[in-house]
Amino acid sequence: MHSTTETVPGRGPQAPAAPDPASAPLSATDRTRLRRGRHKQREDRAELYALLDEGLFCHLGVVVDGAPRVMPTAYGRIGDTLYLHGSTGARSMNADGEVCVTVTLVDALVLARSAFHHSVNHRSAMVYGRPRVVTDPDERTAGLRALTEQIAPGRWAEIREPDRKEMAATRVLALSLAEASVKVRTGPPGDEEEDMDLDVWAGIVPVRQVYGEPEPDPLLKPGIGVPRHLREHRSPA
Repeated sequence: MHSTTETVPGRGPQAPAAPDPASAPLSATDRTRLRRGRHKQREDRAELYALLDEGLFCHLGVVVDGAPRVMPTAYGRIGDTLYLHGSTGARSMNADGEVCVTVTLVDALVLARSAFHHSVNHRSAMVYGRPRVVTDPDERTAGLRALTEQIAPGRWAEIREPDRKEMAATRVLALSLAEASVKVRTGPPGDEEEDMDLDVWAGIVPVRQVYGEPEPDPLLKPGIGVPRHLREHRSPA
């Protein structure tokens, strides 16, 4: 099968990948279909990509020795593939079988008149699948580049790339986004009509992520200023 190379603006060529099915809807499966609050489920794959591109960290759920284990970890996306990484000695990276990856962005606290209707406005993605271990050297490098660029766009061009020893100690996993769901909660609290006359403040409290001023490493060589890609870091959501 012929493969293509995707190029991300400002990031250079990425891993060989199948054509990006951005126009394909998110088809719900038994595992991704919402049973309650179905109006919160989204079917546009573009919303999944936008959510993943905005996030910084995911939670990787695996089963190790018959017990569930959930770990926060960095990730990166290229087309319809999510890349994860870890030590080759990490048991979570060596776990065989299905995994579940979640990414959640919190937009606001929803404070209702009743305890029952308190909630959180958020956007969340859930991905199921069986990851494959990436062995192709070019794809491994592209996956690690995607991970680095997810945290700080423009960073890969500034730093030393992993050497052979570091690559040997790193496992890169690729997870297809074929089975994924997006859930979005927006708006004010949904209080019961009989509670509307209560003398209780209700509404939302927006939550925003703000980046502070970069703090240099105490051992940084004199004369090295903050690079442009950090000065122009992502604006708060």
